[in-house]
Amino acid sequence: MSTIVKAAAVQISPVLYSRQGTVEKVVKKIRELGKQGVQFATFPETVVPYYPYFAFVQSPYDMMVGKEHQRLLEESVTVPSAETQVIGEAAKEANMVVSIGVNERDGGSVYNTQLLFDADGTLIQHRRKISPTYHERMVWGQGDGSGLRAIESAVGRIGQLACWEHYQPLARYALIADGEQIHSAMYPGSIFGQRFAEQTEVNIRQHALESACFVVNATAWLDADQQAQIMKDTGCALGPISGGCFTAIVNPEGRIIGEPLKAGEGEVIADLDFAQIDSRKRLMDARGHYSRPELLSLLIDRTPTSPIHERSAHPKAEAWRTTAEEERTVEIL
Repeated sequence: MSTIVKAAAVQISPVLYSRQGTVEKVVKKIRELGKQGVQFATFPETVVPYYPYFAFVQSPYDMMVGKEHQRLLEESVTVPSAETQVIGEAAKEANMVVSIGVNERDGGSVYNTQLLFDADGTLIQHRRKISPTYHERMVWGQGDGSGLRAIESAVGRIGQLACWEHYQPLARYALIADGEQIHSAMYPGSIFGQRFAEQTEVNIRQHALESACFVVNATAWLDADQQAQIMKDTGCALGPISGGCFTAIVNPEGRIIGEPLKAGEGEVIADLDFAQIDSRKRLMDARGHYSRPELLSLLIDRTPTSPIHERSAHPKAEAWRTTAEEERTVEIL
């Protein structure tokens, strides 16, 4: 029997400048999709609380003296938190695997983070974008390689990447080699114009072909009022925060399923028939018969980074120290 998963790529607007409001909107959408029988959903890159559009249109000096960067820090999500708990509860209620992008606050730093909740509400993946892109380096810290893996979930093996991580062939191959069946891709949307939407389409269709998996891609949408608010707050023009939306689902043959969303809120819903994965891999399996690992291979460091690396003394040294202290005590007595 072939596995068939009902999936949704969600194009949604944030509640601008509000972590709580955006989470409530996401939870409502998860419940709506659950009632439609959706088993897996991808939400856009850093949709909670919102993508840092200001970083693309403001100078470093303006970000330093202005309030936009500080506001994003204050509205970002800690992991775990009440916000991640309520998203997990919604996933459990809907019996749905949920992949979502958030701005994650860790101390005084913000990260572009992708979270993956299983159908029982458990947070099974928490990864950070490994290399923020261009202007994003002024806002986000770097992630590590611990999340460059496919995660076993209730609907199959899922891999996640954000935006221009899809331009990193080795990052994509890490997921291909780990046997991903569904690839959850996220881009910001409502930015960079129509050319960015065209590039996004090339990105995700190429990955589907190379990986022989399904790609479920989500971008965010800014409505006219939100664009006007960002223009007012940053002094930018309309062009830089327009276009760039391409929410779609792609099959292992690189073909788009259904009609992509390029404007407005909504979702693309499709059945993913895993038999198509086997059909494609019979011809070209990049992790199997079509690979040449003795010639070309990938070294991945999946060690989680930490600001503290603690080294304990050798057990024999500890024993020697204890014995010496006991001897000194006897001499004093």
